[in-house]
Amino acid sequence: MGVFTSVAIFLTVWWTVLFCVLPFGTVSHAEAGIDKGDGGDPGAPVDPRLKQKFITTTWISAIIFAVIYAVVYFGLVPLPRVPGGL
Repeated sequence: MGVFTSVAIFLTVWWTVLFCVLPFGTVSHAEAGIDKGDGGDPGAPVDPRLKQKFITTTWISAIIFAVIYAVVYFGLVPLPRVPGGL
């Protein structure tokens, strides 16, 4: 697996995991009983904690990518060869 392919797979896994992690621990203004006022969405999170969620997403993605890399490296799932590929 080349560098470009590895980076592409990691980023795909990272974004997928991010969308799985985002809803965890989120409390909306409506759930917290806070009046958002005019024009505010009551479903918006009070404290989204994005930095913590990005860190969590990164280490979960690293573990998943390590498993994918090991499966490909050791040939546990044979990948077809693309004729005329780079």
